[in-house]
Amino acid sequence: MSDIIKLLPDHVANQIAAGEVVQRPASIVKELIENSIDAGATKIELIIRDSGKNLIQVVDNGSGMSETDARLAFERHATSKISTTEDIFRISTKGFRGEALASIAAVAEVELKTKTHDAKIGTNIYIEGGGFQFQEPVQTAEGSNFSVKNLFYNVPARRKFLKNNNIEFRHIIDEFQRVALAHENLEFELFHNDDIVFRLRKASLLQRIVDVFGRKLQPLLIPIKEDLGWVQLNGFVAKPEGAKKTRGEQFFFVNGRYFRSAYFNKAVQDAFEGLLLPGYIPTFFLFLDLDPEKVDVNIHPQKTEVKFEDENLIFALVRSTIKRSLGIYNISPSLDFDRDSGMDAFMNQKKSDGNFKTPEIVVDRNYNPFREETVSPGERVAMTEMYQQNIQAEPSKINLFEDEDFDEDLMRLPNGYWLFNKNGKTLMLDLGRMHRLVVGERNAKKKRTNEKHTLLFSLEYHMNEIEKNKFRSIKKFLPELGFEMIIANDNVLRIDAVPQGLKETQVMKFLENLFEILEYRTEDEFLDFYNSQWNKIQSKSRFDFLYKMDAEQVIKDFTELGFPEFLPSGKRCFIEIPLEDLKNKF
Repeated sequence: MSDIIKLLPDHVANQIAAGEVVQRPASIVKELIENSIDAGATKIELIIRDSGKNLIQVVDNGSGMSETDARLAFERHATSKISTTEDIFRISTKGFRGEALASIAAVAEVELKTKTHDAKIGTNIYIEGGGFQFQEPVQTAEGSNFSVKNLFYNVPARRKFLKNNNIEFRHIIDEFQRVALAHENLEFELFHNDDIVFRLRKASLLQRIVDVFGRKLQPLLIPIKEDLGWVQLNGFVAKPEGAKKTRGEQFFFVNGRYFRSAYFNKAVQDAFEGLLLPGYIPTFFLFLDLDPEKVDVNIHPQKTEVKFEDENLIFALVRSTIKRSLGIYNISPSLDFDRDSGMDAFMNQKKSDGNFKTPEIVVDRNYNPFREETVSPGERVAMTEMYQQNIQAEPSKINLFEDEDFDEDLMRLPNGYWLFNKNGKTLMLDLGRMHRLVVGERNAKKKRTNEKHTLLFSLEYHMNEIEKNKFRSIKKFLPELGFEMIIANDNVLRIDAVPQGLKETQVMKFLENLFEILEYRTEDEFLDFYNSQWNKIQSKSRFDFLYKMDAEQVIKDFTELGFPEFLPSGKRCFIEIPLEDLKNKF
């Protein structure tokens, strides 16, 4: 039998290896910016063209490289970060494997200009598709200037699978934000097709968050801080009104490195238990600092997943610290009756270490929970009315159809749902969702006139840079829908007119919903989402239905639609309660 195993040519091996490191333009952005940070840069400039498909350029004022180092940097597994296997388990730098530059150079045209601070002249290197072209002296600024052009030009199958420019640029912004948030002491600039997107100056962490996500977030942020010796936790969480239905503003960092963790996300979600509506996700920016030997960052090629030695203790720390801060800022009760068992183990461990300090307890001895003024007269009236409303929710016979032999019972529950008997079945109704379908059907039959309502006083919507980019992608559709708005100055969107039927109080929330999605691939896709938001904002929530006559009308209208069980999104409009199952509980 002839031999069948052979060594791959270097350029093929490099292209295959590049698949792990270079998945899209954003992967290159991450690697090059992190290299700049490792080089001690205090200012980093990122220049993008065509969402990185044709140019990714990173310019920094870091330490730069010598002539020899500049050449070796493009060899596989050439690195200045580690020397032994043990070094991998105490990594304090961003990159360390020595694969990034070799992988990038294998699938693009790469040029590097670099100079050390003590050198009189720099080095210029050009590599094309993994093949070294030339190296020559050059006059250049101190630091490094990487230009990556025509990504995947020599791997057309890979280039074909890149998404449209909006999506690819969104991924670039994600990587840029993660690095910028973790290094508020550095200056960053991001340009896209010659337009400035971010210009971030050295600032405090709070200011950096505001600079990245917009000043409307600032009043919602609550500081988080805990120092336990072996681990420090600090950052910010947003109040419940800052929560969103889509992920995006949830950030975990360890030792300045961004990472993802569904486990720790649950710790944050648990801390907000009872404070958020179903489906909403809290906004947070949390930073952990601990011994690098207690964190393994080498379990994922993009280093976005990490493994902690004391994972359960850190979970308890995150959850308890956030709950305490929410209590301090009167967002939730500060007493936690569902105490983490993991936190008890943590406290016992730290006591044995001798590092645990017993907290001081301050008691207000003048506090009287039975004092009359603890509940204001207005609050007492409101509580009484709510109580009476609940106890009066008795079933009443109503006939929703003209068939006199067909009776239905209808009863409102305190949580906003309604119980309804139909054809011998007991249903629990979400009238809010049912109303949304009714409104949507009514709007679909009605030809949109796109009449606009000119505002007496213009409204101002303060956009962050991401929202400004989203606005540019959809602004051509807005005039036809009845909007008049322009970017008046910097990041302020001035709104002069809105569609007829959109209340002024609804405008800001409506725009936030439109800006939640960037990846509108077609005009139809945008209009579909716009119409769904229009229907949503015109419909009521289940808590808005207080009177039987309103509920009856919605049920009648909903019946004319065929009593559909689901919204187009897949959410249920009602559920059946099996009476036999209820009997068995007795």
